[in-house]
Amino acid sequence: MDFEQSAKSRDYTKRVRQFIKEHIAPIEKQHWDEIHEQRHGGDWKSWRIPDHVEKLKAMAKAQGLWNLFLPDPELGAGLSVLDYAPIAEETGRSLMAPEIFNCNAPDTGNMEVLWKYGNAAQKEQWLKPLLAGEIRSVFFMTEPDVASSDATNMRATAIIEGDEIVLNGKKWWSSGVGDPRCKIGIFMALTPNEQLGRHSQHSMVLVPMDTPGVSIERMLPVFGDYDEPHGHGEVHFKNVRLPLGNVIAGPGRGFEIAQGRLGPGRIHHCMRCLGAAEQGLDLAIARGMARTAFGKPLLNLGGNRERIADARIAIDQARLLTLYAAWKIDKVGPLQAMTEISAIKVVAPNVLQSVTDMAMQIHGGAGMSRDTPLSGFFAQARSLRLADGPDEVHKGVIARIELAKRGYSK
Repeated sequence: MDFEQSAKSRDYTKRVRQFIKEHIAPIEKQHWDEIHEQRHGGDWKSWRIPDHVEKLKAMAKAQGLWNLFLPDPELGAGLSVLDYAPIAEETGRSLMAPEIFNCNAPDTGNMEVLWKYGNAAQKEQWLKPLLAGEIRSVFFMTEPDVASSDATNMRATAIIEGDEIVLNGKKWWSSGVGDPRCKIGIFMALTPNEQLGRHSQHSMVLVPMDTPGVSIERMLPVFGDYDEPHGHGEVHFKNVRLPLGNVIAGPGRGFEIAQGRLGPGRIHHCMRCLGAAEQGLDLAIARGMARTAFGKPLLNLGGNRERIADARIAIDQARLLTLYAAWKIDKVGPLQAMTEISAIKVVAPNVLQSVTDMAMQIHGGAGMSRDTPLSGFFAQARSLRLADGPDEVHKGVIARIELAKRGYSK
């Protein structure tokens, strides 16, 4: 196996790194108060997009640093999952960089779904403006009334009635639904069919956000932070009627699509985690060497040097595991790389959480404030230990595969 970056990937990585350093990092620091402190709380209707975000997006697009995640050479950069991984890591160093390059979740996953499974009309109406960065999107999957760690528990329904499909149910932790540019959602729900197996009972449906019956009930804070203007909402669907043509790939294919969506997406999440962990380590070292206590630099006190070494080891181990998963996806596809994908989904957020916690401790009270991105990184890490499946589910997948290798079916 070979994890070496191609020349094209190295070039993009270098340019992304330079763009973040020259354009994003100064803006992020300069506008920290605007981004994080001028809050409107859960009143998402008053949220707005800062002017500098669209300006930076235009600059990135003009430089060809756009849709780098998409392997299609005409619509994206044409990079493999492995070649995109180091670029995702660079963007993870900044809380706002992924959006600037149009490489932010959940839009990346939704664009991949439309690119891979959408028909011509769906691509024209929704994929095209998403690729252009003109609109944003949301993915409706998790539900408040069931244990969503088991996706077959879904109660939301998508029932075919003639040439229409009717949606009913509740979804929450719908990330991005608070963004005023959010115009389209992908709704995953139960479409019962007794003639098919348990993994052919669900559909994915394109839902324009202005459709009658779609109601944003509230925004959900993460550790008291509403993450505006992105937001994580609870959304109710009451007799939402849509043309049958809004179903992606056809009824009953929801789980198939979900697996195709989540494989590469988990690589993106994990590499961004490692970029954030690297940034946290940088901040910890800088703080630890700049501050003194009891006549010594902080890093020379209380075993802090060992903590730095532990962080370096953990990040490098997680990176190698993630690159291996990316390599395997490229070689054999997501379904044949389930162990590796689940493994990194457990490892990378936990590494970020551990490294960020260490960096926050070295920063003292400043580490919990908004003077650094550390509290944002910590919230990201803790959230990702639940998002796209909790740690326990992924460990269960790994264990099931290991047992099956040895002839145990249960």
